[in-house]
Amino acid sequence: MGELAEVVGGTCEGNSSVLIHGVADLEGAGPKEISFFAHPRYEAAARKTAAGALLDGVQAAGDFGKNRIRVADPSGAFSKIALLFAPPASPPIVGSHPSAIVSPQAKLGDGVGLGPYVVVEEGAEIGNGTQIGAGSYIGRHVKIGAGCVFHPRVYVGERCCVGNRVVLHAGAVVGADGFGYEMKEGKHVKIPQLGIVQIDDEAEIGANTTIDRGRFARTHIGEGAKIDNLVMIAHNCVVGPHSVIVAQSGLSGSTTTGHHVVIAGHVGTVGHVHLGDGV
Repeated sequence: MGELAEVVGGTCEGNSSVLIHGVADLEGAGPKEISFFAHPRYEAAARKTAAGALLDGVQAAGDFGKNRIRVADPSGAFSKIALLFAPPASPPIVGSHPSAIVSPQAKLGDGVGLGPYVVVEEGAEIGNGTQIGAGSYIGRHVKIGAGCVFHPRVYVGERCCVGNRVVLHAGAVVGADGFGYEMKEGKHVKIPQLGIVQIDDEAEIGANTTIDRGRFARTHIGEGAKIDNLVMIAHNCVVGPHSVIVAQSGLSGSTTTGHHVVIAGHVGTVGHVHLGDGV
């Protein structure tokens, strides 16, 4: 425990020599694991936990009868410690798998890794060190920056642009047609969707999330935006920088947000509304 306290800049209370083998939540932790307590509502659980040690705040309540590490930010410290016990990351993809299909007109940067059955169409450009997982499809004239990670079965449609260090989780669809029809003579007639999707640097898109291309111009996901699994972003939406959208939410066409907006789970918007900064 004492070594962990040094890692997070905390102060030990109790037996600093207790051995810690892993991390867990308050209810599931055992005597060889460390957990954390960051909010008064969890005090009862913190007193009952079987954890061998607790991370808690410098202003937390008195004696719990537990070994403790006092830190200014228990949640952040716990994340740092959790990384020490995390299993090794998957090794990077090296080169192109023999089953990958890459157009001779595509441009791959240094250190690009392509998994099994990846397809890269003509005119696509992929930046240095980007990793593209098995079964993914990169359309014609797509531009992808450096250091991106695309998990298996990602789709990026033609002409879309993805910045640097972007993460697309499994099954994400970027650049499908927007849902646009006109009624003519009693039939739904498709409106051509001619725009693109632009995703800026360090955004992260969750599994099975769909982002439609613009009818004209672009659908735009700002720098550092984090979008959860199973989210629907319709054509010509703008998600502002460093905004967060939680699972099973949907933005109707031309919805726009400012920066640092939080949209909780199961939220839906009507079209052509704007959410201001920090909403």
